[in-house]
Amino acid sequence: MATICSSGLDTGFASLDYVQIGILGVIQGISELLPISSTAHMRIVPALLGWPDPGSAFSAAMQLAALAAVLSYFWSDVQQVVSGSVNAVQRRDFNDRWFVLAVAIVLATVPIVIAGVALAPILNACNSPLRGLLVIGGACLVMAALLAASELTCRHRRTVEQMRLRDALIVGLAQVGALIPGVSRSGSTLTAALFLNFKREEAARFSFLLGIPAIALAGLKELWVLLHADMGGQAWGHLLFGLVVASVSAFFAIWGLMKFLERFSTWPFILYRAVLGVLLIVAVSRGWLAG
Repeated sequence: MATICSSGLDTGFASLDYVQIGILGVIQGISELLPISSTAHMRIVPALLGWPDPGSAFSAAMQLAALAAVLSYFWSDVQQVVSGSVNAVQRRDFNDRWFVLAVAIVLATVPIVIAGVALAPILNACNSPLRGLLVIGGACLVMAALLAASELTCRHRRTVEQMRLRDALIVGLAQVGALIPGVSRSGSTLTAALFLNFKREEAARFSFLLGIPAIALAGLKELWVLLHADMGGQAWGHLLFGLVVASVSAFFAIWGLMKFLERFSTWPFILYRAVLGVLLIVAVSRGWLAG
């Protein structure tokens, strides 16, 4: 389907109906917080169903749904980080674990902010080459291989409270890869944390906490961009409806992933991503899907 643009911005979601937006909201909410790439699925599902590409700006703005879910699920952690950091500053105890964790989250967010601003013209452009299905398929295969390597070679013993600033910077640099559709923000940060020998559930916990500022900045930035695009009231209604649906599905996605990683490895996600990557590359190469 052809890309729909408004003021040079990819706004394909404006042409969808509420049923389509609801379906994409569920997909966005689930895939945003699982290590399988929401951007990939928001590109793949419309392509399979013959719908317009909803656009990267829509996907980014919909991340605010993930933000609401993360804040709800990890509210006690967020309160501890904030209150603990404030108390540590008042005591001038800069070795306090909550203060160190807060600094780690801020430090890890800097790389993706810089990269996101630099790449925004490409990421949000109509017919962006980075949203091609071949790119997404390749990214799925690369991330499947990296996640598999982390499972095979690393010991999973550390907790978030043992996070060092060097660890945070490494995870933050890995998060930059999420700007490429198919990589996945949660997948890249989870993989990096596993390589640093964090427990699976602790790696996911840090990934989600780290995601709070990154998701908030990306979502709010895209809302600002959309505010300055030439969109009608119906498009804003679509966006609001999608956010509500995605928020609910994202909360259950977090709950399910945390429970799963307490007992199992990430191999189901590895296999899923590998199969998805192969199928996408084959489908585009054979002309079954437009790249």
